[in-house]
Amino acid sequence: MRSDGALQVALVLMAVWWVWIYTSWVTNWLDPQQTPVRLLLFVLMFAGLVLTTSSPKAFGAHALAFAGAYVFMQVGRSLFTLWSLRDHSSDNSRNFQRITVWLSVSGLCWIAGALAGGSLQLALWMVAIAIEYVSPAAGFWTPGLGRSTTADWDVSPEHMAERCALFIIIAVGESILVTGATFGKLEWSGGTIAAFVVAFVGSVAMWWIYFNVGAERGSQKFADADNPGRLARIAYTYMHLVLVAGIIVSAVADELVLAHPSGHSDMKTVLTVIGGPALFLTGNILFKRTVIGSRTLSHFVGLGLLALLVPAAP
Repeated sequence: MRSDGALQVALVLMAVWWVWIYTSWVTNWLDPQQTPVRLLLFVLMFAGLVLTTSSPKAFGAHALAFAGAYVFMQVGRSLFTLWSLRDHSSDNSRNFQRITVWLSVSGLCWIAGALAGGSLQLALWMVAIAIEYVSPAAGFWTPGLGRSTTADWDVSPEHMAERCALFIIIAVGESILVTGATFGKLEWSGGTIAAFVVAFVGSVAMWWIYFNVGAERGSQKFADADNPGRLARIAYTYMHLVLVAGIIVSAVADELVLAHPSGHSDMKTVLTVIGGPALFLTGNILFKRTVIGSRTLSHFVGLGLLALLVPAAP
């Protein structure tokens, strides 16, 4: 995989995660039992369908569809939330004024990049995603409106932890489905069967590592936190992206190994086979250290064992 191809995949992943996590934040403040909120979620579902179906060609024929769906979801959801909170929470309403400004600026970069195409598209989309990822850390500072603090973010720990855990389940489940579909198209031999079993065990291991201790204890600590908004921003908004990236890279590795279960390993196979689990373990280390203060010695041992594979990778 070329470096620009890997960067494009990373940008698409970061965009999809940002849509999910922002929707999780919004549904923390909006009541899904209300009809307008339900209609919003239905509209977001349709736009999300356009987003995901256009993502394989986001840097090609479907660039404008991808960018349009993404900007519509981000800005449209923010405007709806601003309208919904106008008479109920002045602090959150002011915060969504700031958020709308930031998302509108990044939205211009998304649309401009889709129209420009080529290397300029990649550059503008990198600027757009940088704006969006920096904005929460900057408290969405906006001229005339100031900035917000995490103490202002009234967040439900159970809601945020549940939504992020759900995304992990979806990512692991999707990787298993892709592995099964790939295996079904291949001739069944000793090598492919072994690769299939290893891929499945790897997916189960990722599920076990996240849910055995970290997810439940993290949710409990989250509920008792003095500043749950800060914890939600760091551990659940930012750090979970590393976990999801590890799952996706590992799924790519599973496909590559299934296609060529024996023989010489090229660079992209080596990077994904070792890099995917390494990303996932690193994400767990950061998440568990931040949320529950665990040193996760076993995860460091796992990273060490992966490092030992590097000389033998070819």
